[in-house]
Amino acid sequence: MARLLCVDFGSTFTKAALVDSSGEVVATAATPTTIGTDVLDGYRLLRHELAVHGEVDEVLACSSAGGGLRLAVVGYEREVTAQAGYRVGLSAGARVAHLAAGPLSGPDLAELRASRPDLVLLVGGTDGGNAEVLVHNASRMARARLGAPVVVAGNRDAQGEVAEVLSSTGRRFTLADNVLPSIGVIAPESARAAIRAAFLEHVIGGKGLSRGPEFAQMVQAPTPDAVLDGVEVLAEQLDGDVMVVDVGGATTDVYSALRPQGEDAGLAKDVVAPLWQSRTVEADLGMRWNAVGIVEAATREHLPLGDGLEAYAAMVAADPSHLPVDDTERALDLALARAAAVVAVRRHARPSGPGASPRPLADVGVVVGSGGVLRHADDEGRAEVLGAVTADHAGGWKVPREAAVVTDAAYLLFAVGLLRGDHPEAAKALARTVVTPT
Repeated sequence: MARLLCVDFGSTFTKAALVDSSGEVVATAATPTTIGTDVLDGYRLLRHELAVHGEVDEVLACSSAGGGLRLAVVGYEREVTAQAGYRVGLSAGARVAHLAAGPLSGPDLAELRASRPDLVLLVGGTDGGNAEVLVHNASRMARARLGAPVVVAGNRDAQGEVAEVLSSTGRRFTLADNVLPSIGVIAPESARAAIRAAFLEHVIGGKGLSRGPEFAQMVQAPTPDAVLDGVEVLAEQLDGDVMVVDVGGATTDVYSALRPQGEDAGLAKDVVAPLWQSRTVEADLGMRWNAVGIVEAATREHLPLGDGLEAYAAMVAADPSHLPVDDTERALDLALARAAAVVAVRRHARPSGPGASPRPLADVGVVVGSGGVLRHADDEGRAEVLGAVTADHAGGWKVPREAAVVTDAAYLLFAVGLLRGDHPEAAKALARTVVTPT
């Protein structure tokens, strides 16, 4: 039986899961990501550790090392095409570092460059609609001092002219289908594929994370993109709606895979319809790098803060490698995680803008917790964090009516996503066993 090694090169830790072609977990391992030398140094340590389990037949990998994928979105109207591009960018595993709308001016271009994007998603206009702004923005970007490649996913009728403009200055670009072909319809698939391809070609090989070509050849997706694929497989196997809350050191990400039904199926009436499989990332909610942001966000949301939490957040933000040393600090860590999870899910669930509908999460049947703080907590601690999410009746969103609360204790959702394409049966089997009841 084939042995498949799934690897996630994370910003802090590199994780590996060795599974067989039936989807059974053979072994897991983790080591600090060796960004200071070569990311493959840590990977080779994992290979050595797992060698006792026999030969590896295939390696599948994803990465968020080096900060992952920084995306800038340039659109026509902030609440329409720019918002559609923003949602598609997040669902493709990117961290949206900048959002611009309308005809780009000189100062707008300066702000775009200052955001240091790895990739620019250029959108604008429905098919057959306004083309002027899309062509204008392509012209400004073609002449700008901007090294990032461009994915064009706007008005189909203007793409030929946009391609000609970008080609005239040698700008690297890819054409994709319009993310907003008509009002109320959002089509992410083509743009997601183009973003993933650009990430692999221009980002993974261009950040100097490894000296040789092996790393770029190995990585097939941004980590959040792989996780979203894993969440979709999990929802299919559970035959129901799923939400995942991943509380990380730098961000807190929320994923949901939903099936529109009843009145929710009519949400295409929104100017920008919801993505039924989506991800939001909260860059100000991180257990270490952005711990102070958690306290500030919780205060704005009128969430109660326990004694000592503000001081603890400042301490761990100043020393992101700090781990709790006693019961008091472990309790404070869980309090931070609870606040981060509640705020992140509120933002995920609420309407994206004026006139939009909230995300329909009332039918979520399983809420999955992920992240180091939950994997290393006991059952009581996990229930404390995730229970606060499912009981958040004051948050302005419809909490799940009847949801089981579980934890991806072995951190395997990324592996499910990596296996989905070429090993779908293994992915399905792994998804069925990926969560551990709290």
